[in-house]
Amino acid sequence: MGRYFIHLAYNGAGYCGWQTQPGLPTVQQTLEEALGTLLRQKIAVVGCGRTDTGVHASDFYAHFVLDEELKMKGEELTFKMNSFLPPDIAIYGIFPVADNAHARFDATARTYQYHVSDRRLPFRQGQYCRIYFKPDIEKMNEAARLLMQYDDFTSFAKLHTQVKTNICHLSHAEWTEEEGGWVFTIRSNRFLRNMVRSVTGTLLDVGRGKLSIDGLREIVEKKDRCAAGVSMPACGLFLTKVEYPQETLENQKKHEIH
Repeated sequence: MGRYFIHLAYNGAGYCGWQTQPGLPTVQQTLEEALGTLLRQKIAVVGCGRTDTGVHASDFYAHFVLDEELKMKGEELTFKMNSFLPPDIAIYGIFPVADNAHARFDATARTYQYHVSDRRLPFRQGQYCRIYFKPDIEKMNEAARLLMQYDDFTSFAKLHTQVKTNICHLSHAEWTEEEGGWVFTIRSNRFLRNMVRSVTGTLLDVGRGKLSIDGLREIVEKKDRCAAGVSMPACGLFLTKVEYPQETLENQKKHEIH
């Protein structure tokens, strides 16, 4: 059998998340239908994660398995996929990987960014969240540094999920100013469902003086989702980087097109 990784990006505004849902448009279903049509067989695609409705991904990986090796070059299939898919999904490359490579379980780290602005940005509609105050970025970064002292993020996890642990190891959490607004970047070995959006909402509470640093510490240590801030809208969230061991992506560069 042949196993292949797909490197892609998508604007999530028109999709009900990554994962296939009956009767609803999803990125996974769209990819599977396109691949199935081009390869003339039923294709199951496994993603590196499950982004929610409206969440974007500028760096995303998925894998699929064929009964035999591709009869066309990965570059040719990439070109055909981009011609076949809607314009809000872009395929950067399709390349062979080891038979045991897994887009989700082999990922060693993921990075998300959340974008906010206190201005109307007509050319970025659906790609940021409007806020109505000027946040104190120094306080928010103090709060972000506090979060990195912890590894149990139960207070920021969606309730009633099937995950076995709420332990995540953060390696970066920082607010920066960008043209037109601010962006929160967070990197971890794994994330809980809805975690980034609820962390962002809680840090913004710090940034507008609604929550103190000590108050944030209490929220984390309570391990209670009801104690944390609101979950921010999906439109401002991007999955921006997925990392793998070097050997997993050894064939990527020679099969990518730009």
